[in-house]
Amino acid sequence: MPFRAALSGINASGEELRVIGNNVANASTTGFKKSRAEFADVYAAADGAASTSIGAGVRLSGVTQQFGQGNIGFTNSKLDLAINGRGFFVMDDNGTRAYTRSGNFQVDREGFITNPDGNKLVVNGADDNGTITGAVGPLQLDRSNITPLATNRVDVGLNLDSTERVPPTAPFSPDIPSSFNSSTSLTVYDSLGGSHLATMYYVKGAEPGKWDMYTLVDGKDIKGGEAPPFSPDTIGFNGAGQLETINGSPVPPGTIDYPEFDPGTGAEPLTLSMNLLSNSPITQFGTRFNVNELSQNGFTSGRLSGVDIDDTGVVRARYTNGQTRTLGQVALADFSNPQGLRPLGDSAWAESFDSGVPLVGTPGSGSLGVLQAGALEGSNVDLTSELVNMITAQRNFQANAQVITTADTVTQTVINIR
Repeated sequence: MPFRAALSGINASGEELRVIGNNVANASTTGFKKSRAEFADVYAAADGAASTSIGAGVRLSGVTQQFGQGNIGFTNSKLDLAINGRGFFVMDDNGTRAYTRSGNFQVDREGFITNPDGNKLVVNGADDNGTITGAVGPLQLDRSNITPLATNRVDVGLNLDSTERVPPTAPFSPDIPSSFNSSTSLTVYDSLGGSHLATMYYVKGAEPGKWDMYTLVDGKDIKGGEAPPFSPDTIGFNGAGQLETINGSPVPPGTIDYPEFDPGTGAEPLTLSMNLLSNSPITQFGTRFNVNELSQNGFTSGRLSGVDIDDTGVVRARYTNGQTRTLGQVALADFSNPQGLRPLGDSAWAESFDSGVPLVGTPGSGSLGVLQAGALEGSNVDLTSELVNMITAQRNFQANAQVITTADTVTQTVINIR
């Protein structure tokens, strides 16, 4: 009688319904990958010739996960990451590696980037210069103040109006606008991060193409004077309006090196060098005075204000002083047989013999996908497909139950034979 075969069919249908139920339950789980129940027929080994063998039912041969891409939805958190393509995030679980597609990360109280289970995101580290190194480990944000950097270079690019007249008032004084033609200023920083206002004043000379440039820091002559007369630098232009001389010396170079300047804050003396041949060099054309470039290389101290991650996984910290620092690059892992990974729950997997060893790389390299910051990969469960499969599994269950009912009726008929 086919009781045993039908019973195996009922069990198989029940297992399939369990798989479908788990898929449906995780339809909204971030990074979840649906599973599929796979079955195989059962034959007795000594049932005789193949032409007369009758199967003994069905068995569950495996439950395989399907690692197809899930839909990517955008969020409001820049630490949320989604993988577009192959690969898994590498997580550190107290020294044990785990792998996940769920990128809902956060910062714990120690500054580590972790998932909700407390596992730490593993990255390729960076040195103090921001160069990505081969060191692999959990990413920890440094929340201490960034050390200030004293300004030692100022880049100036502007145009001096060749049609200007010689100022009517002499000598030059920053308090008398009629003693200079134009001015511009920027903030520079000392070794303690203190800010100082550096102002450049431009006075047209009596000789064509000659200008005097006065540089004052906090109202003091950078060359040492605190009151008129101040000491200028004389710059000269050729007939094409291009910078030709600085203090009588031909250019290039187009830099002016100033003596040490005491900022008066207890910081180390400022040693400034002014570059007049920057990306937008200083010129003298017959148009209005305008500044094309004005920058310096110093900054004050700053606190961590945010973290940015690009599509190649490079992690950069932003500070309140406008500086950025490269902290590392997110590591991704791939496997020759992802279906061989051992499920750990919480949308995580572990390496197994069947999966093969992890192939660790950076996003966008080799077969690995790229990252999308501020986004999460949703479950790849298709509810419509799962509901259809559920109906099919239910029909299979009912059909196998009907086989048992029919076999019971036949058996009862045999028993009742007189």
